Amino acid sequence: MTADLPSMLPGMLPRLWAFALRIAGDKHDAEDLVQRACVKALERAHQLEPDTAPLSWMFSIVHSTWIDEVRARSVRKRSSMEWDDDYLENVADPAGQTPETELMHGQIVSAVQRLPEAQRVVMLLVAVEGLSYQEAADTLGVPIGTIMSRLSRARQAIGAQFAARGETASGAARRKDSIA
Repeated sequence: MTADLPSMLPGMLPRLWAFALRIAGDKHDAEDLVQRACVKALERAHQLEPDTAPLSWMFSIVHSTWIDEVRARSVRKRSSMEWDDDYLENVADPAGQTPETELMHGQIVSAVQRLPEAQRVVMLLVAVEGLSYQEAADTLGVPIGTIMSRLSRARQAIGAQFAARGETASGAARRKDSIA
């Protein structure tokens, strides 16, 4: 399997790029991140175990490379970063989306971006990249219970953000009705 890594990497690049872009939040950082991760993977191809999924292994390398970069920059939290619609270039856009659907997707992306780093990465791996809990745990080198806990807290945080918006909107509607 390790001999095939150079031939498998080109097929993995779109997903690795999308993941790197989501965790880094910057196109240039994502390009550098994927490039460094690919170099590390090729240098360490002999460490890829036969029972390990190559894509999960690559996600793990991308993630650990990003953590190294964050530590090198002494950045502890990037949740204040604004999301840019250009980041959605690599996400499939089914034809005929309504403006309401696009708005909802934008709100979801914004909510995910406001999550703490650990929860955001788990949400991206499981909900966006489609990894199983076990694959995400293997990718991040944490117990499966940690994945389940982070994912649960992330879902609760996103739900709370939407609930707060709903309360704000319904309160504004009640005030409008009482004025009229």
